[in-house]
Amino acid sequence: MTKKLILDLDTGIDDTLAIAYALGSPEVELIGIVGTYGNVLLKQGVRNDLAITDLLGHPEVKVYAGLPHALKKDSFEVLPVSAFIHGDNGIGNVSIPDSSRSVESESGVDFIIDAVKTYGKDLIYVPTGPQTNLAAAIKKAPEIVNEIGKVVLMGGALTVPGNVSPWSEANISQDPDAANDVFRSGITATMVGLDVTLQTLLTYKETQQWRDFDTPAGRFLADVTDFYIKAYETTAPGLGGCGLHDPLAVGVAVDPTLVTTLPINMQVDVEGATRGRTIGDGDRLNDPQKTMQVAVGVDVQRFLSEFMTRITSVAQNK
Repeated sequence: MTKKLILDLDTGIDDTLAIAYALGSPEVELIGIVGTYGNVLLKQGVRNDLAITDLLGHPEVKVYAGLPHALKKDSFEVLPVSAFIHGDNGIGNVSIPDSSRSVESESGVDFIIDAVKTYGKDLIYVPTGPQTNLAAAIKKAPEIVNEIGKVVLMGGALTVPGNVSPWSEANISQDPDAANDVFRSGITATMVGLDVTLQTLLTYKETQQWRDFDTPAGRFLADVTDFYIKAYETTAPGLGGCGLHDPLAVGVAVDPTLVTTLPINMQVDVEGATRGRTIGDGDRLNDPQKTMQVAVGVDVQRFLSEFMTRITSVAQNK
């Protein structure tokens, strides 16, 4: 049976590539996208999700609105650095038509719970923004922790510094409390963090291949990714490309052998100066059951090959 996939996205540029990776992967069926906040406001993110899935030829993918801000906050504002990296509209200021479709009436949190009840161990859930929606689903229906197939999340940093502070990665920092709830829930999860995502880089050479197809999808994917690469030239000039953060999480959901993992029960610091740090859970250090795996190594060349094959198949669509 084809695995069912849910993406939970704050749809900026690498989230856009994550959508394309999922659509280009015959091993999984993308059954829905749940919107969240982060790179953009929730409203902009779900607008992007609908427009992108239309443009890439998959209007059957339903889009659901998740929660618009962190569990313990009552609002959210996009950081200026996020707008610089992803553009004011989240997709590199590239203009694509609005979808004629609407967001589903069911809430994103309820959709997550219903999907777990429907597909059980055949469901893979990939959040590439804050963990707010998943934490809310677990709080509402705690039993899903044991019923879901697995979670593959983009977030955190265990063996390298964070990217918003010396210890905190951006997605986790949006809602450390939610991430801590998820990490300590006992749910089966793989953390795909900065430890590995900053090793997977894309350059203008690759995006030119999509542009050369001269299709709407190819031009769009090239334009948004070039914006992202250009932003990286300012924010991380020594890197030599853009990090494929969110697509790597989807890659690992499709093929776990792309990464080497460390089995360790994790927590997120929620108090004091290290708030947002992802680190081993001292209370469960000696628990023989390790519910989380942390990616600490990645087969860069094999992933980049898989990435280009799958994105290219989508970019070629007329």
